[in-house]
Formats: sequence, structure tokens, C-alpha cells
Amino acid sequence: MKESILIAGFGGQGIMLLGKLLAYTAMQEGYLVSMIPSYGPEMRGGTANCIVTIADEKIGSPVAAHPDTVIIMNQPSLERFAPAVKKGGRIFVNSCLVRKGLDKIVQRELITVPANRLAREIGEERAANMVLLGAYLARNRFLKMDSIRESLREFIGKKGERLLALNYRALELGANI
Repeated sequence: MKESILIAGFGGQGIMLLGKLLAYTAMQEGYLVSMIPSYGPEMRGGTANCIVTIADEKIGSPVAAHPDTVIIMNQPSLERFAPAVKKGGRIFVNSCLVRKGLDKIVQRELITVPANRLAREIGEERAANMVLLGAYLARNRFLKMDSIRESLREFIGKKGERLLALNYRALELGANI
């Protein structure tokens, strides 16, 4: 088993957090992992993406020219990365910020999630990344939601109980899409 996941959006949307969370959780579950972060010239507002590869065998290269899955948070990321997804792969899209070009996605599974709207409904639009992660987890073949929750608890710590509850709720909303 091997899966490469590319996560992309604007800086400040929690792209790197998603990548780290997936990588850490996969390691906790016993998988081999690689992660390559990539930032644009600005941290907040610029382009950010990362590639996480999860496998139960040695990973030959951390670079994934044709990822299995792409999680897209904004329009520029769809235009740049969707064409690279391997045929038969999956594309998760934040439909609140991506409105055009979806009709051009063929031979790939397209999952649209109104992530910003759902996150806003629970009181924190910045949780849109967790909504998309929840949708991904509901469809993935190997990582468990409980493991992600555990990892989030370790990342956020006890001082962030309100933040932790909010992120758990966002994960659930995404998983139920």
C-alpha cells in the first residue's frame, strides 16, 4: 500500500498543519511516511502546498509527480495541481473557494465540500481545513479518525480544549459530507 496526498491552498489555510497531522498520524499507526512542504514567497496569503506519502513499504522518492489524492483549498491550487492527479485518483475541493474548472476534471473522482461554509457554521472559518480532512478520512483506505483525533490532541494540547472540540466537530462535518 502506498498513497501520495498533495494538499494545496493559500498560506494561512492550515495546509502544513494538515500535512503534518497526516504524516504524524500515519507514523503513529506504523506506516512509513515522507512529507515535503513548499511555501510561496509570502507565508500568509501566498501559495502553500505539501506532499505526504504514506506507505507500508520503503518510499523510493518523496516527490509525487502524479499524486493519488489532492486536497484543494482554493482556485489557483485547482488550476495548478488537479491536472497532475493520476487517472482514477481523487480530488477533494473546497467548493466555497473553487467555482470554475470542475467540469474539466475527468477520469478522477471529484469530491466537493463546502468547507468554509461548514466551518463558519460551527463558528470558526479557519477550521475549513479540518472539514476537508474529515471528508478525506471518510473515504481513505487506511488512517482512522480516532488516530487523527489523538494526534490533534497531542498537537493542540490540554490548553486548547475549546479549539480541540471545534476541530473535532469540523472533522465530523467533513466526514458526513
